[in-house]
Amino acid sequence: MEIAIIAHDGKKDEMLVFLNHYIEIFKQEHIQLIATGTTGKRAEEMGLKVHRYLSGPLGGDAQIAARVAEGKTNMVLFFRDPLNAHPHEPDIMMLMRQCDVHNVPLASNPATAELLIQSIALFGE
Repeated sequence: MEIAIIAHDGKKDEMLVFLNHYIEIFKQEHIQLIATGTTGKRAEEMGLKVHRYLSGPLGGDAQIAARVAEGKTNMVLFFRDPLNAHPHEPDIMMLMRQCDVHNVPLASNPATAELLIQSIALFGE
């Protein structure tokens, strides 16, 4: 199961706390993490195996959107910062649209992400 992790700068610490809370799930053999640049680097620093793409503003959101469209990514955890403007907003909206088009679960905040990850813990893939 491929899970994308993305977090805006103002939400990266919140993402790390979340990843740490569920680290045993994220370290399971059947879970493959992908991430945008800096989020992935920070997740690697806490001991997770992550395939990193470009940072969001440089095209990482678009790269992950393409993986969703190709049927490779099964879940997206994208901790968005709704209180700040982002120059790559079109890429963000494209990623969210691709999740909707291809029926891929998308969590844009920790509460929703928790429900998705707990479903993996309870029911598996």
